[in-house]
Amino acid sequence: MSDVRWLSETEMAAWRSYVVASLRLRQRLHRELAERHEVSLADYEVLVCLSINPDDRVRMTELAVLMGSTKSRLSHQIGKLEAAGLVHRGRDPEDKRGVVAELTDTGRALLERAAPTHVDGVREHLIDLLSPSEQQVIGDAFGRVLEHLSELEA
Repeated sequence: MSDVRWLSETEMAAWRSYVVASLRLRQRLHRELAERHEVSLADYEVLVCLSINPDDRVRMTELAVLMGSTKSRLSHQIGKLEAAGLVHRGRDPEDKRGVVAELTDTGRALLERAAPTHVDGVREHLIDLLSPSEQQVIGDAFGRVLEHLSELEA
């Protein structure tokens, strides 16, 4: 046990603040979307990931990576979105072995209605609480964390 680098008080405070604040932030953003647009934060994020592609579709394996999700969890989520008419699943036109998820017109309309609520929430509960330099530091720091974790999974 002597080889363990235990967290200092400052490190522990940073870790706990991150864990609790990120959880509560996601809960708050979810609640705002659910109450105003009847869409979960997780489902909203899928719609966003589809919409940022020029043809509004993404291969399921790529979408799982973008979402930080497992393929089986994403497949279940896409199934619910498909049943609601927000997403369509089909064969990848460029590789018939692959499956793509595609944003429907109904999904795009929901995304367009919900996006202002989400952006307002992100601003109110995070971005506007930080100075521009703090925003830069957080972006740089979590960019490194994401890169590190992506390399571990590669």
